[in-house]
Amino acid sequence: MRLLHTSDWHLGQTLHNYERGYEHQRFLDWLLDTLVAERVDVLLVAGDVFDNANPSAASQKQLYVFLQQARARLPALQLIVVAGNHDSAGRLEAPAPLLAAHGTHVIGHLLRGENGDIDLERLLLPLSGADGRVQAWCLAVPFLRPGDVPKLPAGDTQDAYLGGIALLYRQLTDLALARRQPGQAILAMGHCHMVGGEMSNDSERRIVIGGTEMLPSGIFDTAIAYAALGHLHKAQAVGGQEHIRYCGSPIPLSFAEVNYRHQVLCLDIDGETLQSVRVIEVPRAVPLLRVPATPAPIAEVLAQLAALDVPDAPAEAQPLLEVRVRLDAPEPGLRTRIETALDGKPVRLAKIETSSTARSSAPENMTLDQLSQLQPDDIFRRLYQQKYAKEAPPELLSALAELLLPGA
Repeated sequence: MRLLHTSDWHLGQTLHNYERGYEHQRFLDWLLDTLVAERVDVLLVAGDVFDNANPSAASQKQLYVFLQQARARLPALQLIVVAGNHDSAGRLEAPAPLLAAHGTHVIGHLLRGENGDIDLERLLLPLSGADGRVQAWCLAVPFLRPGDVPKLPAGDTQDAYLGGIALLYRQLTDLALARRQPGQAILAMGHCHMVGGEMSNDSERRIVIGGTEMLPSGIFDTAIAYAALGHLHKAQAVGGQEHIRYCGSPIPLSFAEVNYRHQVLCLDIDGETLQSVRVIEVPRAVPLLRVPATPAPIAEVLAQLAALDVPDAPAEAQPLLEVRVRLDAPEPGLRTRIETALDGKPVRLAKIETSSTARSSAPENMTLDQLSQLQPDDIFRRLYQQKYAKEAPPELLSALAELLLPGA
């Protein structure tokens, strides 16, 4: 049996107000061709299908057109989709009965019976090979909020959230072991943050407030041949274990991901075991540029921008650019100077990142009473001193005073 593991599509995402629909469509078109070329039996989508809980009509259409085309080109293809922390579980799952009739299983949230027990049967999905016979079982677990997980037995001292997730995977694994026949593998899906997983600096949202959300790899029983994870945008194996993996996002979702190798993972299962995991890199439809590679003084930055040589491209395919400037004082005309240097170049200026050359000491801790006594100009002086390690210039203080005048 052959499976393809992908996640974190974030359909509908914008990058500093630039729509990404063109890039997502290029990815989905490529994914369709890859599914056919690789003769894939099962596509796993491990959460964050959409970028937010209220996706646009255009991004929803992208998803449903893709699902329809995938089944049209591969009539026997099975698709398993679980919700991520960016998704609305209810919205994602609303068309599930219709999609299930066409080979797509969507799991947005957990359901409980009248006695309060989680419906485990709904989360355990049989996977069939090209011959139509069941060859594996999938524990399809969506993103879990603290209120979703089963309660631990009385006296159990584990963290209620982490222990509850481990208990759910244990219960599902036991059900799969009881259900499977000899020669059938067990796979797991999850949208979560594993211990040791490397996060992107800009684009990944903390899952649980308080920082207790990181799960140990031990939640996956040794009987599980492969764990297909979503949430972290950098492709990586968890703790060096090749069978517990994040495939990462298919396009860079922030400039922090400019050097990521975006990919999907092709899995071959033989009987109960994972035979191989193969990386298939996703072509990048739109380049992301950082100029310069590390922040530099404005004169050096402007020189690099003037020398920037970018081939012509349609507007939606032009590179997105982050300009990185190191300042030792405010530069009021910075954006105009940068835009002038870029005049006529087929790039889209998405972000100007500024940093200071000064290294100031950490600000002193203040009580609430002390903070309440600060005037606006006091706050401005302190922030300027903190950022630039020097006193605020008189002309800026005068300009601030004018802004603060009644009726200004």
